[in-house]
Amino acid sequence: MVSTASKPVVKTTTEETLLSPRFYTTDFDAIAKMDISSQEAELKAAIAEMKADYNRNHFVRDEEFEQSWDSIDEKTRRAFIDFLERSCTSEFSGFILFKELSRKLKGRNPILAEVFHLMARDEARHAGFINKAMSDFNISLDLGYLTKNRTYTFFKPEWVIYAVYLSEKIGYWRYILMYRHLQKNPEYQFYPLFKKFENWCQDENRHGDIFKALLRSQPSMWKGWKAKLWAKFFLLSVFATHALTVRERADFYEAVGLDAEEYDREVIRKTNETSARAFPLTLNVEHPQFFPRLDRCSKRNEKMKEIAQSSKLKPVKFLQKLSLIAATSFDLLYLYCLKSVDAEALRVTVR
Repeated sequence: MVSTASKPVVKTTTEETLLSPRFYTTDFDAIAKMDISSQEAELKAAIAEMKADYNRNHFVRDEEFEQSWDSIDEKTRRAFIDFLERSCTSEFSGFILFKELSRKLKGRNPILAEVFHLMARDEARHAGFINKAMSDFNISLDLGYLTKNRTYTFFKPEWVIYAVYLSEKIGYWRYILMYRHLQKNPEYQFYPLFKKFENWCQDENRHGDIFKALLRSQPSMWKGWKAKLWAKFFLLSVFATHALTVRERADFYEAVGLDAEEYDREVIRKTNETSARAFPLTLNVEHPQFFPRLDRCSKRNEKMKEIAQSSKLKPVKFLQKLSLIAATSFDLLYLYCLKSVDAEALRVTVR
């Protein structure tokens, strides 16, 4: 095993797959022209809270970090590094998007420019702190290289709002549920980063609330049949991606004493419930077919990974994957067609 005293290996690339965190760009002019007047008070309150910067002294490496981590077994080490790399990439992608939004909106939409500037600050802290944690395991990401060389995906402004809202809220539930579990089961808390998750996830929650305000400021995003179809699409997309990702990284969740399947289901349930505060509808995740079909999709994803890593010819691999892709597409279409829950009708009872 390599000593943690070794000089960290700097990675300039990360694997880009269907489940990898995306780097986004959007129509900045359209966002600059958004009418946010109906949610201006909420956005100004969020700015004031972020300016107070309650977490400014939270992301500090205390004495608990100043030790060797060579005692962590190799399986856990690999799973944890994978978790850190994915988390760092995700946080950094948020920083890049928010920073560019702040820059493009400066002088055109002062409130949004300041909101995105402060959110970019938070995401930069998260990414930097995780990257420093990775260096304890002899590896770090070249974030400057990623900025210039990562593939950027264009999303229309409303898609960005739907996707980032869900990303921040599901991030909150992922962090807080793991934190609560580790507080009750400290024997699995093998690295001090986990102790930072309670304050950390409050940034995620606050960012989600900001995107909720943006969503509710645009009636076209929560009124009418088109809004319902898009909301349903993004909910299912995010939940399916989460299910596949968690099962794919079951070793990490095992290392922290969590059952990957149960953890995934609880995160999805909580995020779906929270989404009722912003979206016109939520998914019926308690339908008897919902989680079983997601589970089948996850198992097929594992099979497709095995096929991709085999030494067979590409045409053979494609044919082997075809039936799995078709079955997964059918299951996701089935889930999309399930009757959803009308969140607007329930809004007065949501807390």
